[in-house]
Amino acid sequence: MTTLKSRLQDDLTTAIKARDELRASTLRLTLSAIGYEETAGKQARELSDDEVLKVIVREAKKRKEAAEAFDKGGRAESAERERAEGEVLASYLPEQLSDEELDAIVAEAVAEAAAAGAEGPKAMGAVMKIVKPKVGDRAEGGRVAAAVKRHLVG
Repeated sequence: MTTLKSRLQDDLTTAIKARDELRASTLRLTLSAIGYEETAGKQARELSDDEVLKVIVREAKKRKEAAEAFDKGGRAESAERERAEGEVLASYLPEQLSDEELDAIVAEAVAEAAAAGAEGPKAMGAVMKIVKPKVGDRAEGGRVAAAVKRHLVG
């Protein structure tokens, strides 16, 4: 079974051979971030697929935030490049939950928290503790928090 990291390395080799500069540079930066994470701390270690996935999620989030910053600064070309890099990274992420699927999970968690005695906006933390493990990396944290707020307030 191939690991996510080895898949990234194989895809980098393919991108270099195909002269796909955008994909190659994005994968290089991501593998560099993974390498940094592996050597951070007191002892070097091999990251698990889940840890590699977290690095990819973090890198994709950086691209999204950079694109928004470039848009605000009036640098459309740079923003477009960041979005394209984000799309490359998105192909390695798990399928994102639709709004309906996320709402269903949140509604179930709100009911579960209410049964335990947590109600209203103060139950945000309790509901998030229930929702986060169910959602994992299939939805961005801000999106999850917004859905929870909608259900608690509405």
